Amino acid sequence: VQLQASGGGMVQAGGSLRLSCAASGGTFHENTLGWYRQAPGKQRLFVAAITRDGTANYGDFVKGRFTITRDDSKNMHYLQMDSLTVDDTAVYYCNVDLRPMFGGVWFAVGSWGQGTLVTVSS
Repeated sequence: VQLQASGGGMVQAGGSLRLSCAASGGTFHENTLGWYRQAPGKQRLFVAAITRDGTANYGDFVKGRFTITRDDSKNMHYLQMDSLTVDDTAVYYCNVDLRPMFGGVWFAVGSWGQGTLVTVSS
């Protein structure tokens, strides 16, 4: 499985970005897909997941600002990020195999791509 995340860049606080993840080397239409992020010096955090039926789940810090979608015909999934803050600065990674854990936590089983850097300035 190969993952290619794209769409990152520099944006001012309050702005928007749309991340894309292209997956190849398998079929993923039955998988839960998702996004994680890792800020400098911090652990990788769950951002969003979307199940095969389109149900979305988000990390608590998202607070309605992000929207995850998927297009199984293209083996793609996306993360629309609005109202960005400086705290959203991180490398964003996509994954194509998330498993639900107790307490609403999602565990990423699949491999990682190289990520895409999002930098939000004040």
